[in-house]
Amino acid sequence: MDWNVVVSIYPERYRRAMRDLRDLEAIERTKYHNVIVVAADDPRALLDEVEQRTGADPALYDAVSRVAPAMRCFQFQSAADFVEKAKAVLLEWTPRLAGRSFHVRLHRRGLKHDLNSPDIEQQLGDALLEALERNGTPGSISFSDADAVIAIDTVDERAGLALWTREELSHYKMLRPD
Repeated sequence: MDWNVVVSIYPERYRRAMRDLRDLEAIERTKYHNVIVVAADDPRALLDEVEQRTGADPALYDAVSRVAPAMRCFQFQSAADFVEKAKAVLLEWTPRLAGRSFHVRLHRRGLKHDLNSPDIEQQLGDALLEALERNGTPGSISFSDADAVIAIDTVDERAGLALWTREELSHYKMLRPD
């Protein structure tokens, strides 16, 4: 599956969500309960569309739990490969995190590997903190009212990463990275 958006659906609302979203883009079911993936031409535009639809039809808001557009995606073969590739992407984002508070969230589906979510989140957060310190723009980890949240979703051997600011998180109700 070549996706760049993960959509989580509330239990018992799968049919409703699929009926209301099926015309958006290339939606694929996954083998994971209440999880679909989308290959969107513009992941942020898809998020905007879902936000508009939930605003017009509150029942859809009660069906869709989370929409997770990815800014960057990659395939990985092992936990070490995942960490290496995720770090490379996150280090490109250090200018956006300079002097800011943030935290990392990993939503893992499938491939148990050694991807322990809390350990990976801490490892990637520490790598960012070290890079920010080296750049002379130290940041900090914050789990309450952070300036930014880095959301990582995996479905089997594919990962999607995004960086969302406090302002974006307050604007988009469907992001819910935590």
